[in-house]
Amino acid sequence: MNIDEKVKYLMQGTEYGDQHMAQAMATELKDRLIEAEQYGRPLKIYCGYDPRTTDLHIGHTVTMRKLRQFQELGHEVIFVIGTYTSLIGDPSDKDKLRPQLSPDEVIENARTYAEQAYRVLDREKTIIRYNAEWLSQLTFADLIKLASNFTIQQFLTRENFRNRWDKSEPIHLHELFYSLMQGYDAHILETDIQVGGTDQLFNIMTASRKIMSFYGQKPNIGIILDILPGTDGEVKMSKSLGNHIPLNTTPEDMFGKVMSIPDKAMPQYAKLATSWQTDTVNEFCETLIKGTIHPRDAKMKLAYEIVSIFYSQGEADQAKEHFITLFQKGDIPEDIPIYQLEQSKLLLDVLIEFGLIDSKNQGRRLIEQNGIKVDGVIINDVTTEITSEALIQVGKRKFLKVVKA
Repeated sequence: MNIDEKVKYLMQGTEYGDQHMAQAMATELKDRLIEAEQYGRPLKIYCGYDPRTTDLHIGHTVTMRKLRQFQELGHEVIFVIGTYTSLIGDPSDKDKLRPQLSPDEVIENARTYAEQAYRVLDREKTIIRYNAEWLSQLTFADLIKLASNFTIQQFLTRENFRNRWDKSEPIHLHELFYSLMQGYDAHILETDIQVGGTDQLFNIMTASRKIMSFYGQKPNIGIILDILPGTDGEVKMSKSLGNHIPLNTTPEDMFGKVMSIPDKAMPQYAKLATSWQTDTVNEFCETLIKGTIHPRDAKMKLAYEIVSIFYSQGEADQAKEHFITLFQKGDIPEDIPIYQLEQSKLLLDVLIEFGLIDSKNQGRRLIEQNGIKVDGVIINDVTTEITSEALIQVGKRKFLKVVKA
């Protein structure tokens, strides 16, 4: 690739919400790439991931695949595990205070993050860092210096803070530290480029660039990517919301979860969760708009592509066949009992009421053992609700068909 082709490749999928900002970042990226070639040094690129839970999910891989693209072009990628930022929790996409984690909880959650990241990143070319290394060393004097770069008004321009302010809901002082901490990460790592989702726009484009400039460094370039919605097709994928597709799962479960997304979410999944080039994504979306492909078949194609990224082709074939066998060839009993659902109800309550489990404790144990499925998707959240028609499977032989009353 020549320089212009590299810029186009690396800017693919970016979303700034402002064309002038997008053009400015593309121009800075081109200049930085030219400079790197002139001096024969790789660029430093980083993205941070806070271990608020034990699982990474395919929503995280949107940024991870962008990191992989930089690796393919010979640049240095730093995968930062936010063992200190997690103590606060990023408030960027939250309309309320996040619960604070203890240091022990953060360390426990972080144990498997690196191995999960290698499902996408090149193990040999990835540098793993933990930001507690430097953030834990900051003094109060350091914090005063960092804070002097910002005004309260800047933080109140952020939609989530503004909404809470307008509703007279509390905004806790420590939540403002998060942006400073992320900017300090960029300074310590001396990065050229920071990758993040659109919810990180302020943290990257304002905080990180301001702090790096404050320390006399060339501000890093923000590569901002759109955010993958969860399996509900509505809000950001999150384990806490029960709408995530974890990396540490089976091919069959991943395939089934992709098949469970609403039709309207397919274009975003095609753009953000596949390895398809822009032309292929556009062609896929065009067939959806024109109706030249059945939504179920389109979703099967999408599910197969996503599973193929994380598993072998053979495993993807088996996952597809499993789904077809279970849901299209009717490999389920014909005389399934029917449950009339009058209003949304907890899954475990439905199972107790119908006698498929004896207690919630038994239900929790089954969920821990991957023993309960809804529409072929393994349930891993005890708070899952049944809100519409569904096929529930408990173990290998017990089925229940939920219909609206």
